[in-house]
Amino acid sequence: MTTSATPPQPKARDGRPTREAILRASARLMHLHGYHATSLDDVLRESGVGKGNFYHYFKSKEDLGHAILDRLVTALLEGTVDPCFSGGGLSDIRCFLDRLVESLRQRNCVGGCALGNLASELSDVHEGFRRRLAEVFCAWRERLTRSLAEAQTRGEVREDCRPETVAHFLVASLEGAILMSKVAKDIGVMEQCVGELKRYLTVYERPHPERLS
Repeated sequence: MTTSATPPQPKARDGRPTREAILRASARLMHLHGYHATSLDDVLRESGVGKGNFYHYFKSKEDLGHAILDRLVTALLEGTVDPCFSGGGLSDIRCFLDRLVESLRQRNCVGGCALGNLASELSDVHEGFRRRLAEVFCAWRERLTRSLAEAQTRGEVREDCRPETVAHFLVASLEGAILMSKVAKDIGVMEQCVGELKRYLTVYERPHPERLS
């Protein structure tokens, strides 16, 4: 019995697989400069990939943009969301807030939120991207809503807390905080805003029984 060998995947100049090199370069450029300001020539130069290889993997810049969105979502889930949202409750949300601060600190506040940047740039001019970005932010809110609802069911959060409304407020506040940190080039802005959001969450937190004894 014989098996056909898988042909080797073409690589960029630095040896990385071509598709990955294109996605890495494009994501970085679009994060810093925006979707419209990033040209195909910029991507080819940054990735070290030829035009023929680019079109082997992506039919158009729009096709590339959707692949980058998928990549950004995966990175957000694997690097920031999934490690925190395990047991449900306010502790998961606080962990998530801390991870966002640390992520921004590691980038020295450069670039802001890649998803927020794309939403601001493309939502009014590209319906396909707007719908995909809306799905992403909706999934983010739903994760926060679920944690709040689970905490409420366990009696950790007061009954007058409206999980979906609080989740909307948290996402909107975080996007604003990330933007202001980017403008100020000051992680302190994000730290202060996250500190206030944590204090806001305590409004709905029920005291632990041992604190009442």
